[in-house]
Amino acid sequence: MRADVRQVADGTYLVHGSNTNWVILTEEDAVTLIDTGYPGDREQVLASLADVGSSPEAVAAVLITHAHNDHLGSAEYLRATYGTPVYLHEAEVPHARREFLHQVTIGQVLGNGWRPGVLPWAVHALRVGGTAHVPVAEPQPFPAQGPLDLPGRPVPVHTPGHTLGHTVFHLREAGVLISGDALVSGHPTSRVHGPQLLPDMFHHERARAVASLETLEGLAADVLIPGHGPVHQGPVREAARHARERAL
Repeated sequence: MRADVRQVADGTYLVHGSNTNWVILTEEDAVTLIDTGYPGDREQVLASLADVGSSPEAVAAVLITHAHNDHLGSAEYLRATYGTPVYLHEAEVPHARREFLHQVTIGQVLGNGWRPGVLPWAVHALRVGGTAHVPVAEPQPFPAQGPLDLPGRPVPVHTPGHTLGHTVFHLREAGVLISGDALVSGHPTSRVHGPQLLPDMFHHERARAVASLETLEGLAADVLIPGHGPVHQGPVREAARHARERAL
């Protein structure tokens, strides 16, 4: 099954993988890959690069919003196979090395199994490597503050709560926000449509996740590319405010 690749702005592609999204930013012959889906999404990741006229050899860097398995899945494969640097917030680097794991547990999933969509989502997650051990051997903190010298010139913005080092990426010139799991527009375990926080069981610190929505309200963007759900068109500040009001 091939991933669904959609261009949402010049040089910016949203890829819908296996219940998780990743993003490809292109510039001439190089690309930036933001997140990598589940471990089982690897062939889809590679195919999506080909679909935009690129290749894994052309990936200048992998940027990770946070080190959950559904976003970290092929990061170590790309690093080990192609020498691609993998960058995260400094607080997320030890998480990527699996010095600790802040991820929803099987017990939490079973405790929420009565909720619509939870058990089908869990079965799918297990099939595509949701509980696999996929540490990155040599993750690196972002090399600079402000716009990174990479295709798309993404600006990392720390948004803790979902994990300690969760980061969104602001494409200032394009007016795009790549929000990871700090703000989503849907999820198989949610019955809500539109901008929202993920269900509570997924957050390491829910109160900080809610507080980080205020950070998103201060970012100028009119296109939201979430880690889960479809692209959302409209002012991100309004989307974040709406999600915060829902969460309170």
